Amino acid sequence: MSGQSVWGRVIRDKHLYLMLLPVILFYFLFKYVPVVGEIIAFKNYRFADGIFGSEWVGFKHFQMIFQSSDFWRILRNTLVLNLYSLVFGFPVPIILALLLNEVRRNWYKRIVQNMLYIPHFMSWAVLGTIVVAALSPSTGIVNLLLKRLTGGETIYFMADSFWWPIAYTISGIWREAGWGTILYLAAMASIDPQLYEAAKIDGASKLRQMWHVTLPGIRGTIAILLILRMGQMMDVGLEQTLVLQNNSVLDVADVISTYVYRVGLQNMNYSYTTAIGLFQSVVSVILVLTVNRSIRLFGERGLW
Repeated sequence: MSGQSVWGRVIRDKHLYLMLLPVILFYFLFKYVPVVGEIIAFKNYRFADGIFGSEWVGFKHFQMIFQSSDFWRILRNTLVLNLYSLVFGFPVPIILALLLNEVRRNWYKRIVQNMLYIPHFMSWAVLGTIVVAALSPSTGIVNLLLKRLTGGETIYFMADSFWWPIAYTISGIWREAGWGTILYLAAMASIDPQLYEAAKIDGASKLRQMWHVTLPGIRGTIAILLILRMGQMMDVGLEQTLVLQNNSVLDVADVISTYVYRVGLQNMNYSYTTAIGLFQSVVSVILVLTVNRSIRLFGERGLW
């Protein structure tokens, strides 16, 4: 495409580009400009000397990372929690969208959708309090029901290293499943209705229609969201983890984000935690590139 035709399109669609400008500025100011600060990872950063005046130390902080037992613990916890969320959480919005797509009573469908979406717009400070209260060993509704049904002992869900990751994963699914459902329902709306009619004529049941028509119709959307999800495999939400974790479960609940917050911000060890963040970003980029390439090999478009 020639430069003249590019500028011609820009001039023609100038109002659309003006609407896009705030988004571009946001990502430039808050995503690209801070990248300059990554050089702190290679320096012994001091407030008095500033970013560019601090002493260069090369790969000293990276050596400290790989020699630290704490780092391998938080890396393991981060990957395990993300693996749980991927295996158990990623299919949930797809299943919900498939079920809602078959609902024909619009009033009922709207009520269910609203109930699913509401948690996404609530802060983890609120949702975390609800989760902790529901799983409380003394007054929590879960323990009360278990006692009534089984007569067993009280379970300390939030203070048990086995149950805490389960509670973390389920609470994350509860908050985000409804939001993901929106994307899949939007993709399903673009499927040609004639495909369903043809499937009915061939005698396909509802399950067969879902498997042979609906799922192939949203396969591209699933691929894109999977790529984006893999890019978050090295990142666990700070708010959710801070609200739900406690000292009893730090062996499974201490992740990269909470470790960086504690060591970097509270203990002011900026260079060391910046090095951890840089390592985290590099691995995330590698994961996105790898999964995107794999998706393209399976015939999907991928991100690029």
